[in-house]
Parts: sequence; structure tokens; C-alpha cells
Amino acid sequence: QVQLVESGGGLVQPGGSLRLSCAASGNIFSFNAMGWYRQAPGKQRELVARVTNGDSTYYADSVKGRFTISRDNAQNTMYLLMDSLKPEDTAVYYCIAFYNELYWGQGTQVTVSS
Repeated sequence: QVQLVESGGGLVQPGGSLRLSCAASGNIFSFNAMGWYRQAPGKQRELVARVTNGDSTYYADSVKGRFTISRDNAQNTMYLLMDSLKPEDTAVYYCIAFYNELYWGQGTQVTVSS
């Protein structure tokens, strides 16, 4: 059983930055992939970014050049650095990990508003 705990969400002004963290139980080096989904009110959940255990990354077009995903295997933690935030980035952000099956965190709210 893998447990994922997100932190780092909050309220930020447009153009600002936030760094989300996802602390995992177990050795994340053994995970096939980790990533971040988000769900805005009234919208479907969407994949924002993903990193594989070979450090291959994927970004949704809407966040390319603004978001950076990374992982610290020694700390069993994954990060999402979000720069140049826009109001449309407002959503609940969920950490995911794939290790034989897909695991989800509980989510953290990100609100971009002036």
C-alpha cells in the first residue's frame, strides 16, 4: 500500500509561484511513474505533469514552460514548481504514483486570484 501526502497549496496572485510537494511512503525510486493531476470546479480531472523512473517527463500544453516536475529519491518526495500562475490554474491538485496500480493523494487546493 502506497500513501501519498500533498502539501504546498494555497492562495497566490496571478504571476506568482507555488511549489507543491508529495511525500510518499516507500521507495519512490521503485515507482514506475509519479505525477500530478488537477481538477477545476465543473471540469474533468486532467494530467498536468508526469515523471517516470527513467526521468522522462510529460507536461500538459497548458503548463509547458511554466511548471517543472521533479523528484528527490532520497527524500521520497516529488515536487511541482509552478511559476507564472494564472487564474485558470485554480484547481485541486492531486499527486499520483504508479506502482503495480495507481495511487492517489488526498489533494491540495491551489487558488490563483487577485
